[in-house]
Amino acid sequence: MASLHPTISPQSLLSLTKPRKPISRHLSASSLTTSKLPEGLAFSGTKQKNKRANSVVVVKSLAEELDVIPVQSEDVTDMQEGVAVSQVPRESPGGELVTQGWTIYEIVRYAPQHNWSAYEEALRTNPVLAKMVISGIVYSIGDWIAQCFEGKPLFEFDRMRMFRSGLVGFTLHGSLSHYYYQFCEELFPFQDWWVVPVKVAFDQTAWAAVWNSIYFVVLGFLRLESPISIFNEWKATFLPMLTAGWKLWPFAHLITYGFIPVEQRLLWVDCVELIWVTILSTYSNEKSEARISEAAPAEASSILPPVGPPELE
Repeated sequence: MASLHPTISPQSLLSLTKPRKPISRHLSASSLTTSKLPEGLAFSGTKQKNKRANSVVVVKSLAEELDVIPVQSEDVTDMQEGVAVSQVPRESPGGELVTQGWTIYEIVRYAPQHNWSAYEEALRTNPVLAKMVISGIVYSIGDWIAQCFEGKPLFEFDRMRMFRSGLVGFTLHGSLSHYYYQFCEELFPFQDWWVVPVKVAFDQTAWAAVWNSIYFVVLGFLRLESPISIFNEWKATFLPMLTAGWKLWPFAHLITYGFIPVEQRLLWVDCVELIWVTILSTYSNEKSEARISEAAPAEASSILPPVGPPELE
């Protein structure tokens, strides 16, 4: 019995491919290169076969050792002590420039703090100029409030009158108050409790009389009034202005001289000045306006001819 031994050609069998290693363990240079990795980051199992050929980076268990997070934004910079965030303009699909600004919550939270820091820096670099600017703004707003209380429309006020008041506040009140508060501290260098009422009394007699007179006289010259009329109006309003201040300033100055530091006093005083400048501007301008209104009928009567039948000769 003959045995059958069938012959099987090697071409008839399917070739078995060599099993590949996991993709996570083999990365080509086209997908991950060392130039794109952060500095100082080393991977185990990295080999270079040929410098001229494309290098192959083999990362052992990359998914287990490193979490790669793609970052599309460039407005965050890593710092040693935290993260610095800057505002980067971007273009929207419509071509308009879009920026990511502060939210309302951030403005309410951080804007007062930043403004206060800027104000303190201005006091350190140029204290006189900073106080001049604040006083100029306060005296302008105070005169505008006074005009509104007098019955003028909200946006139809006398702009030249407001400018004159702001000019006096900017050029004189800020600078003079800066040196006055320093002089007052040198005049009364004591730290006892009785120093506060003494400073308040000195402020509301000597300094109040001087400053009210300066404000009234300078405004008169800015209105191009004659020295005689300025003196007569000042004499009529000096005592009422001084006593009107006694109803407000003694209570405010208990805080000024009792709790506020010297460099910050003018800011507190200017907050109260919004009320006082309204009173001061009203006193200063009502006399001038009354004098002008009384002079107008007198001039008109002198120009107009007498009314009545002609006299017979």
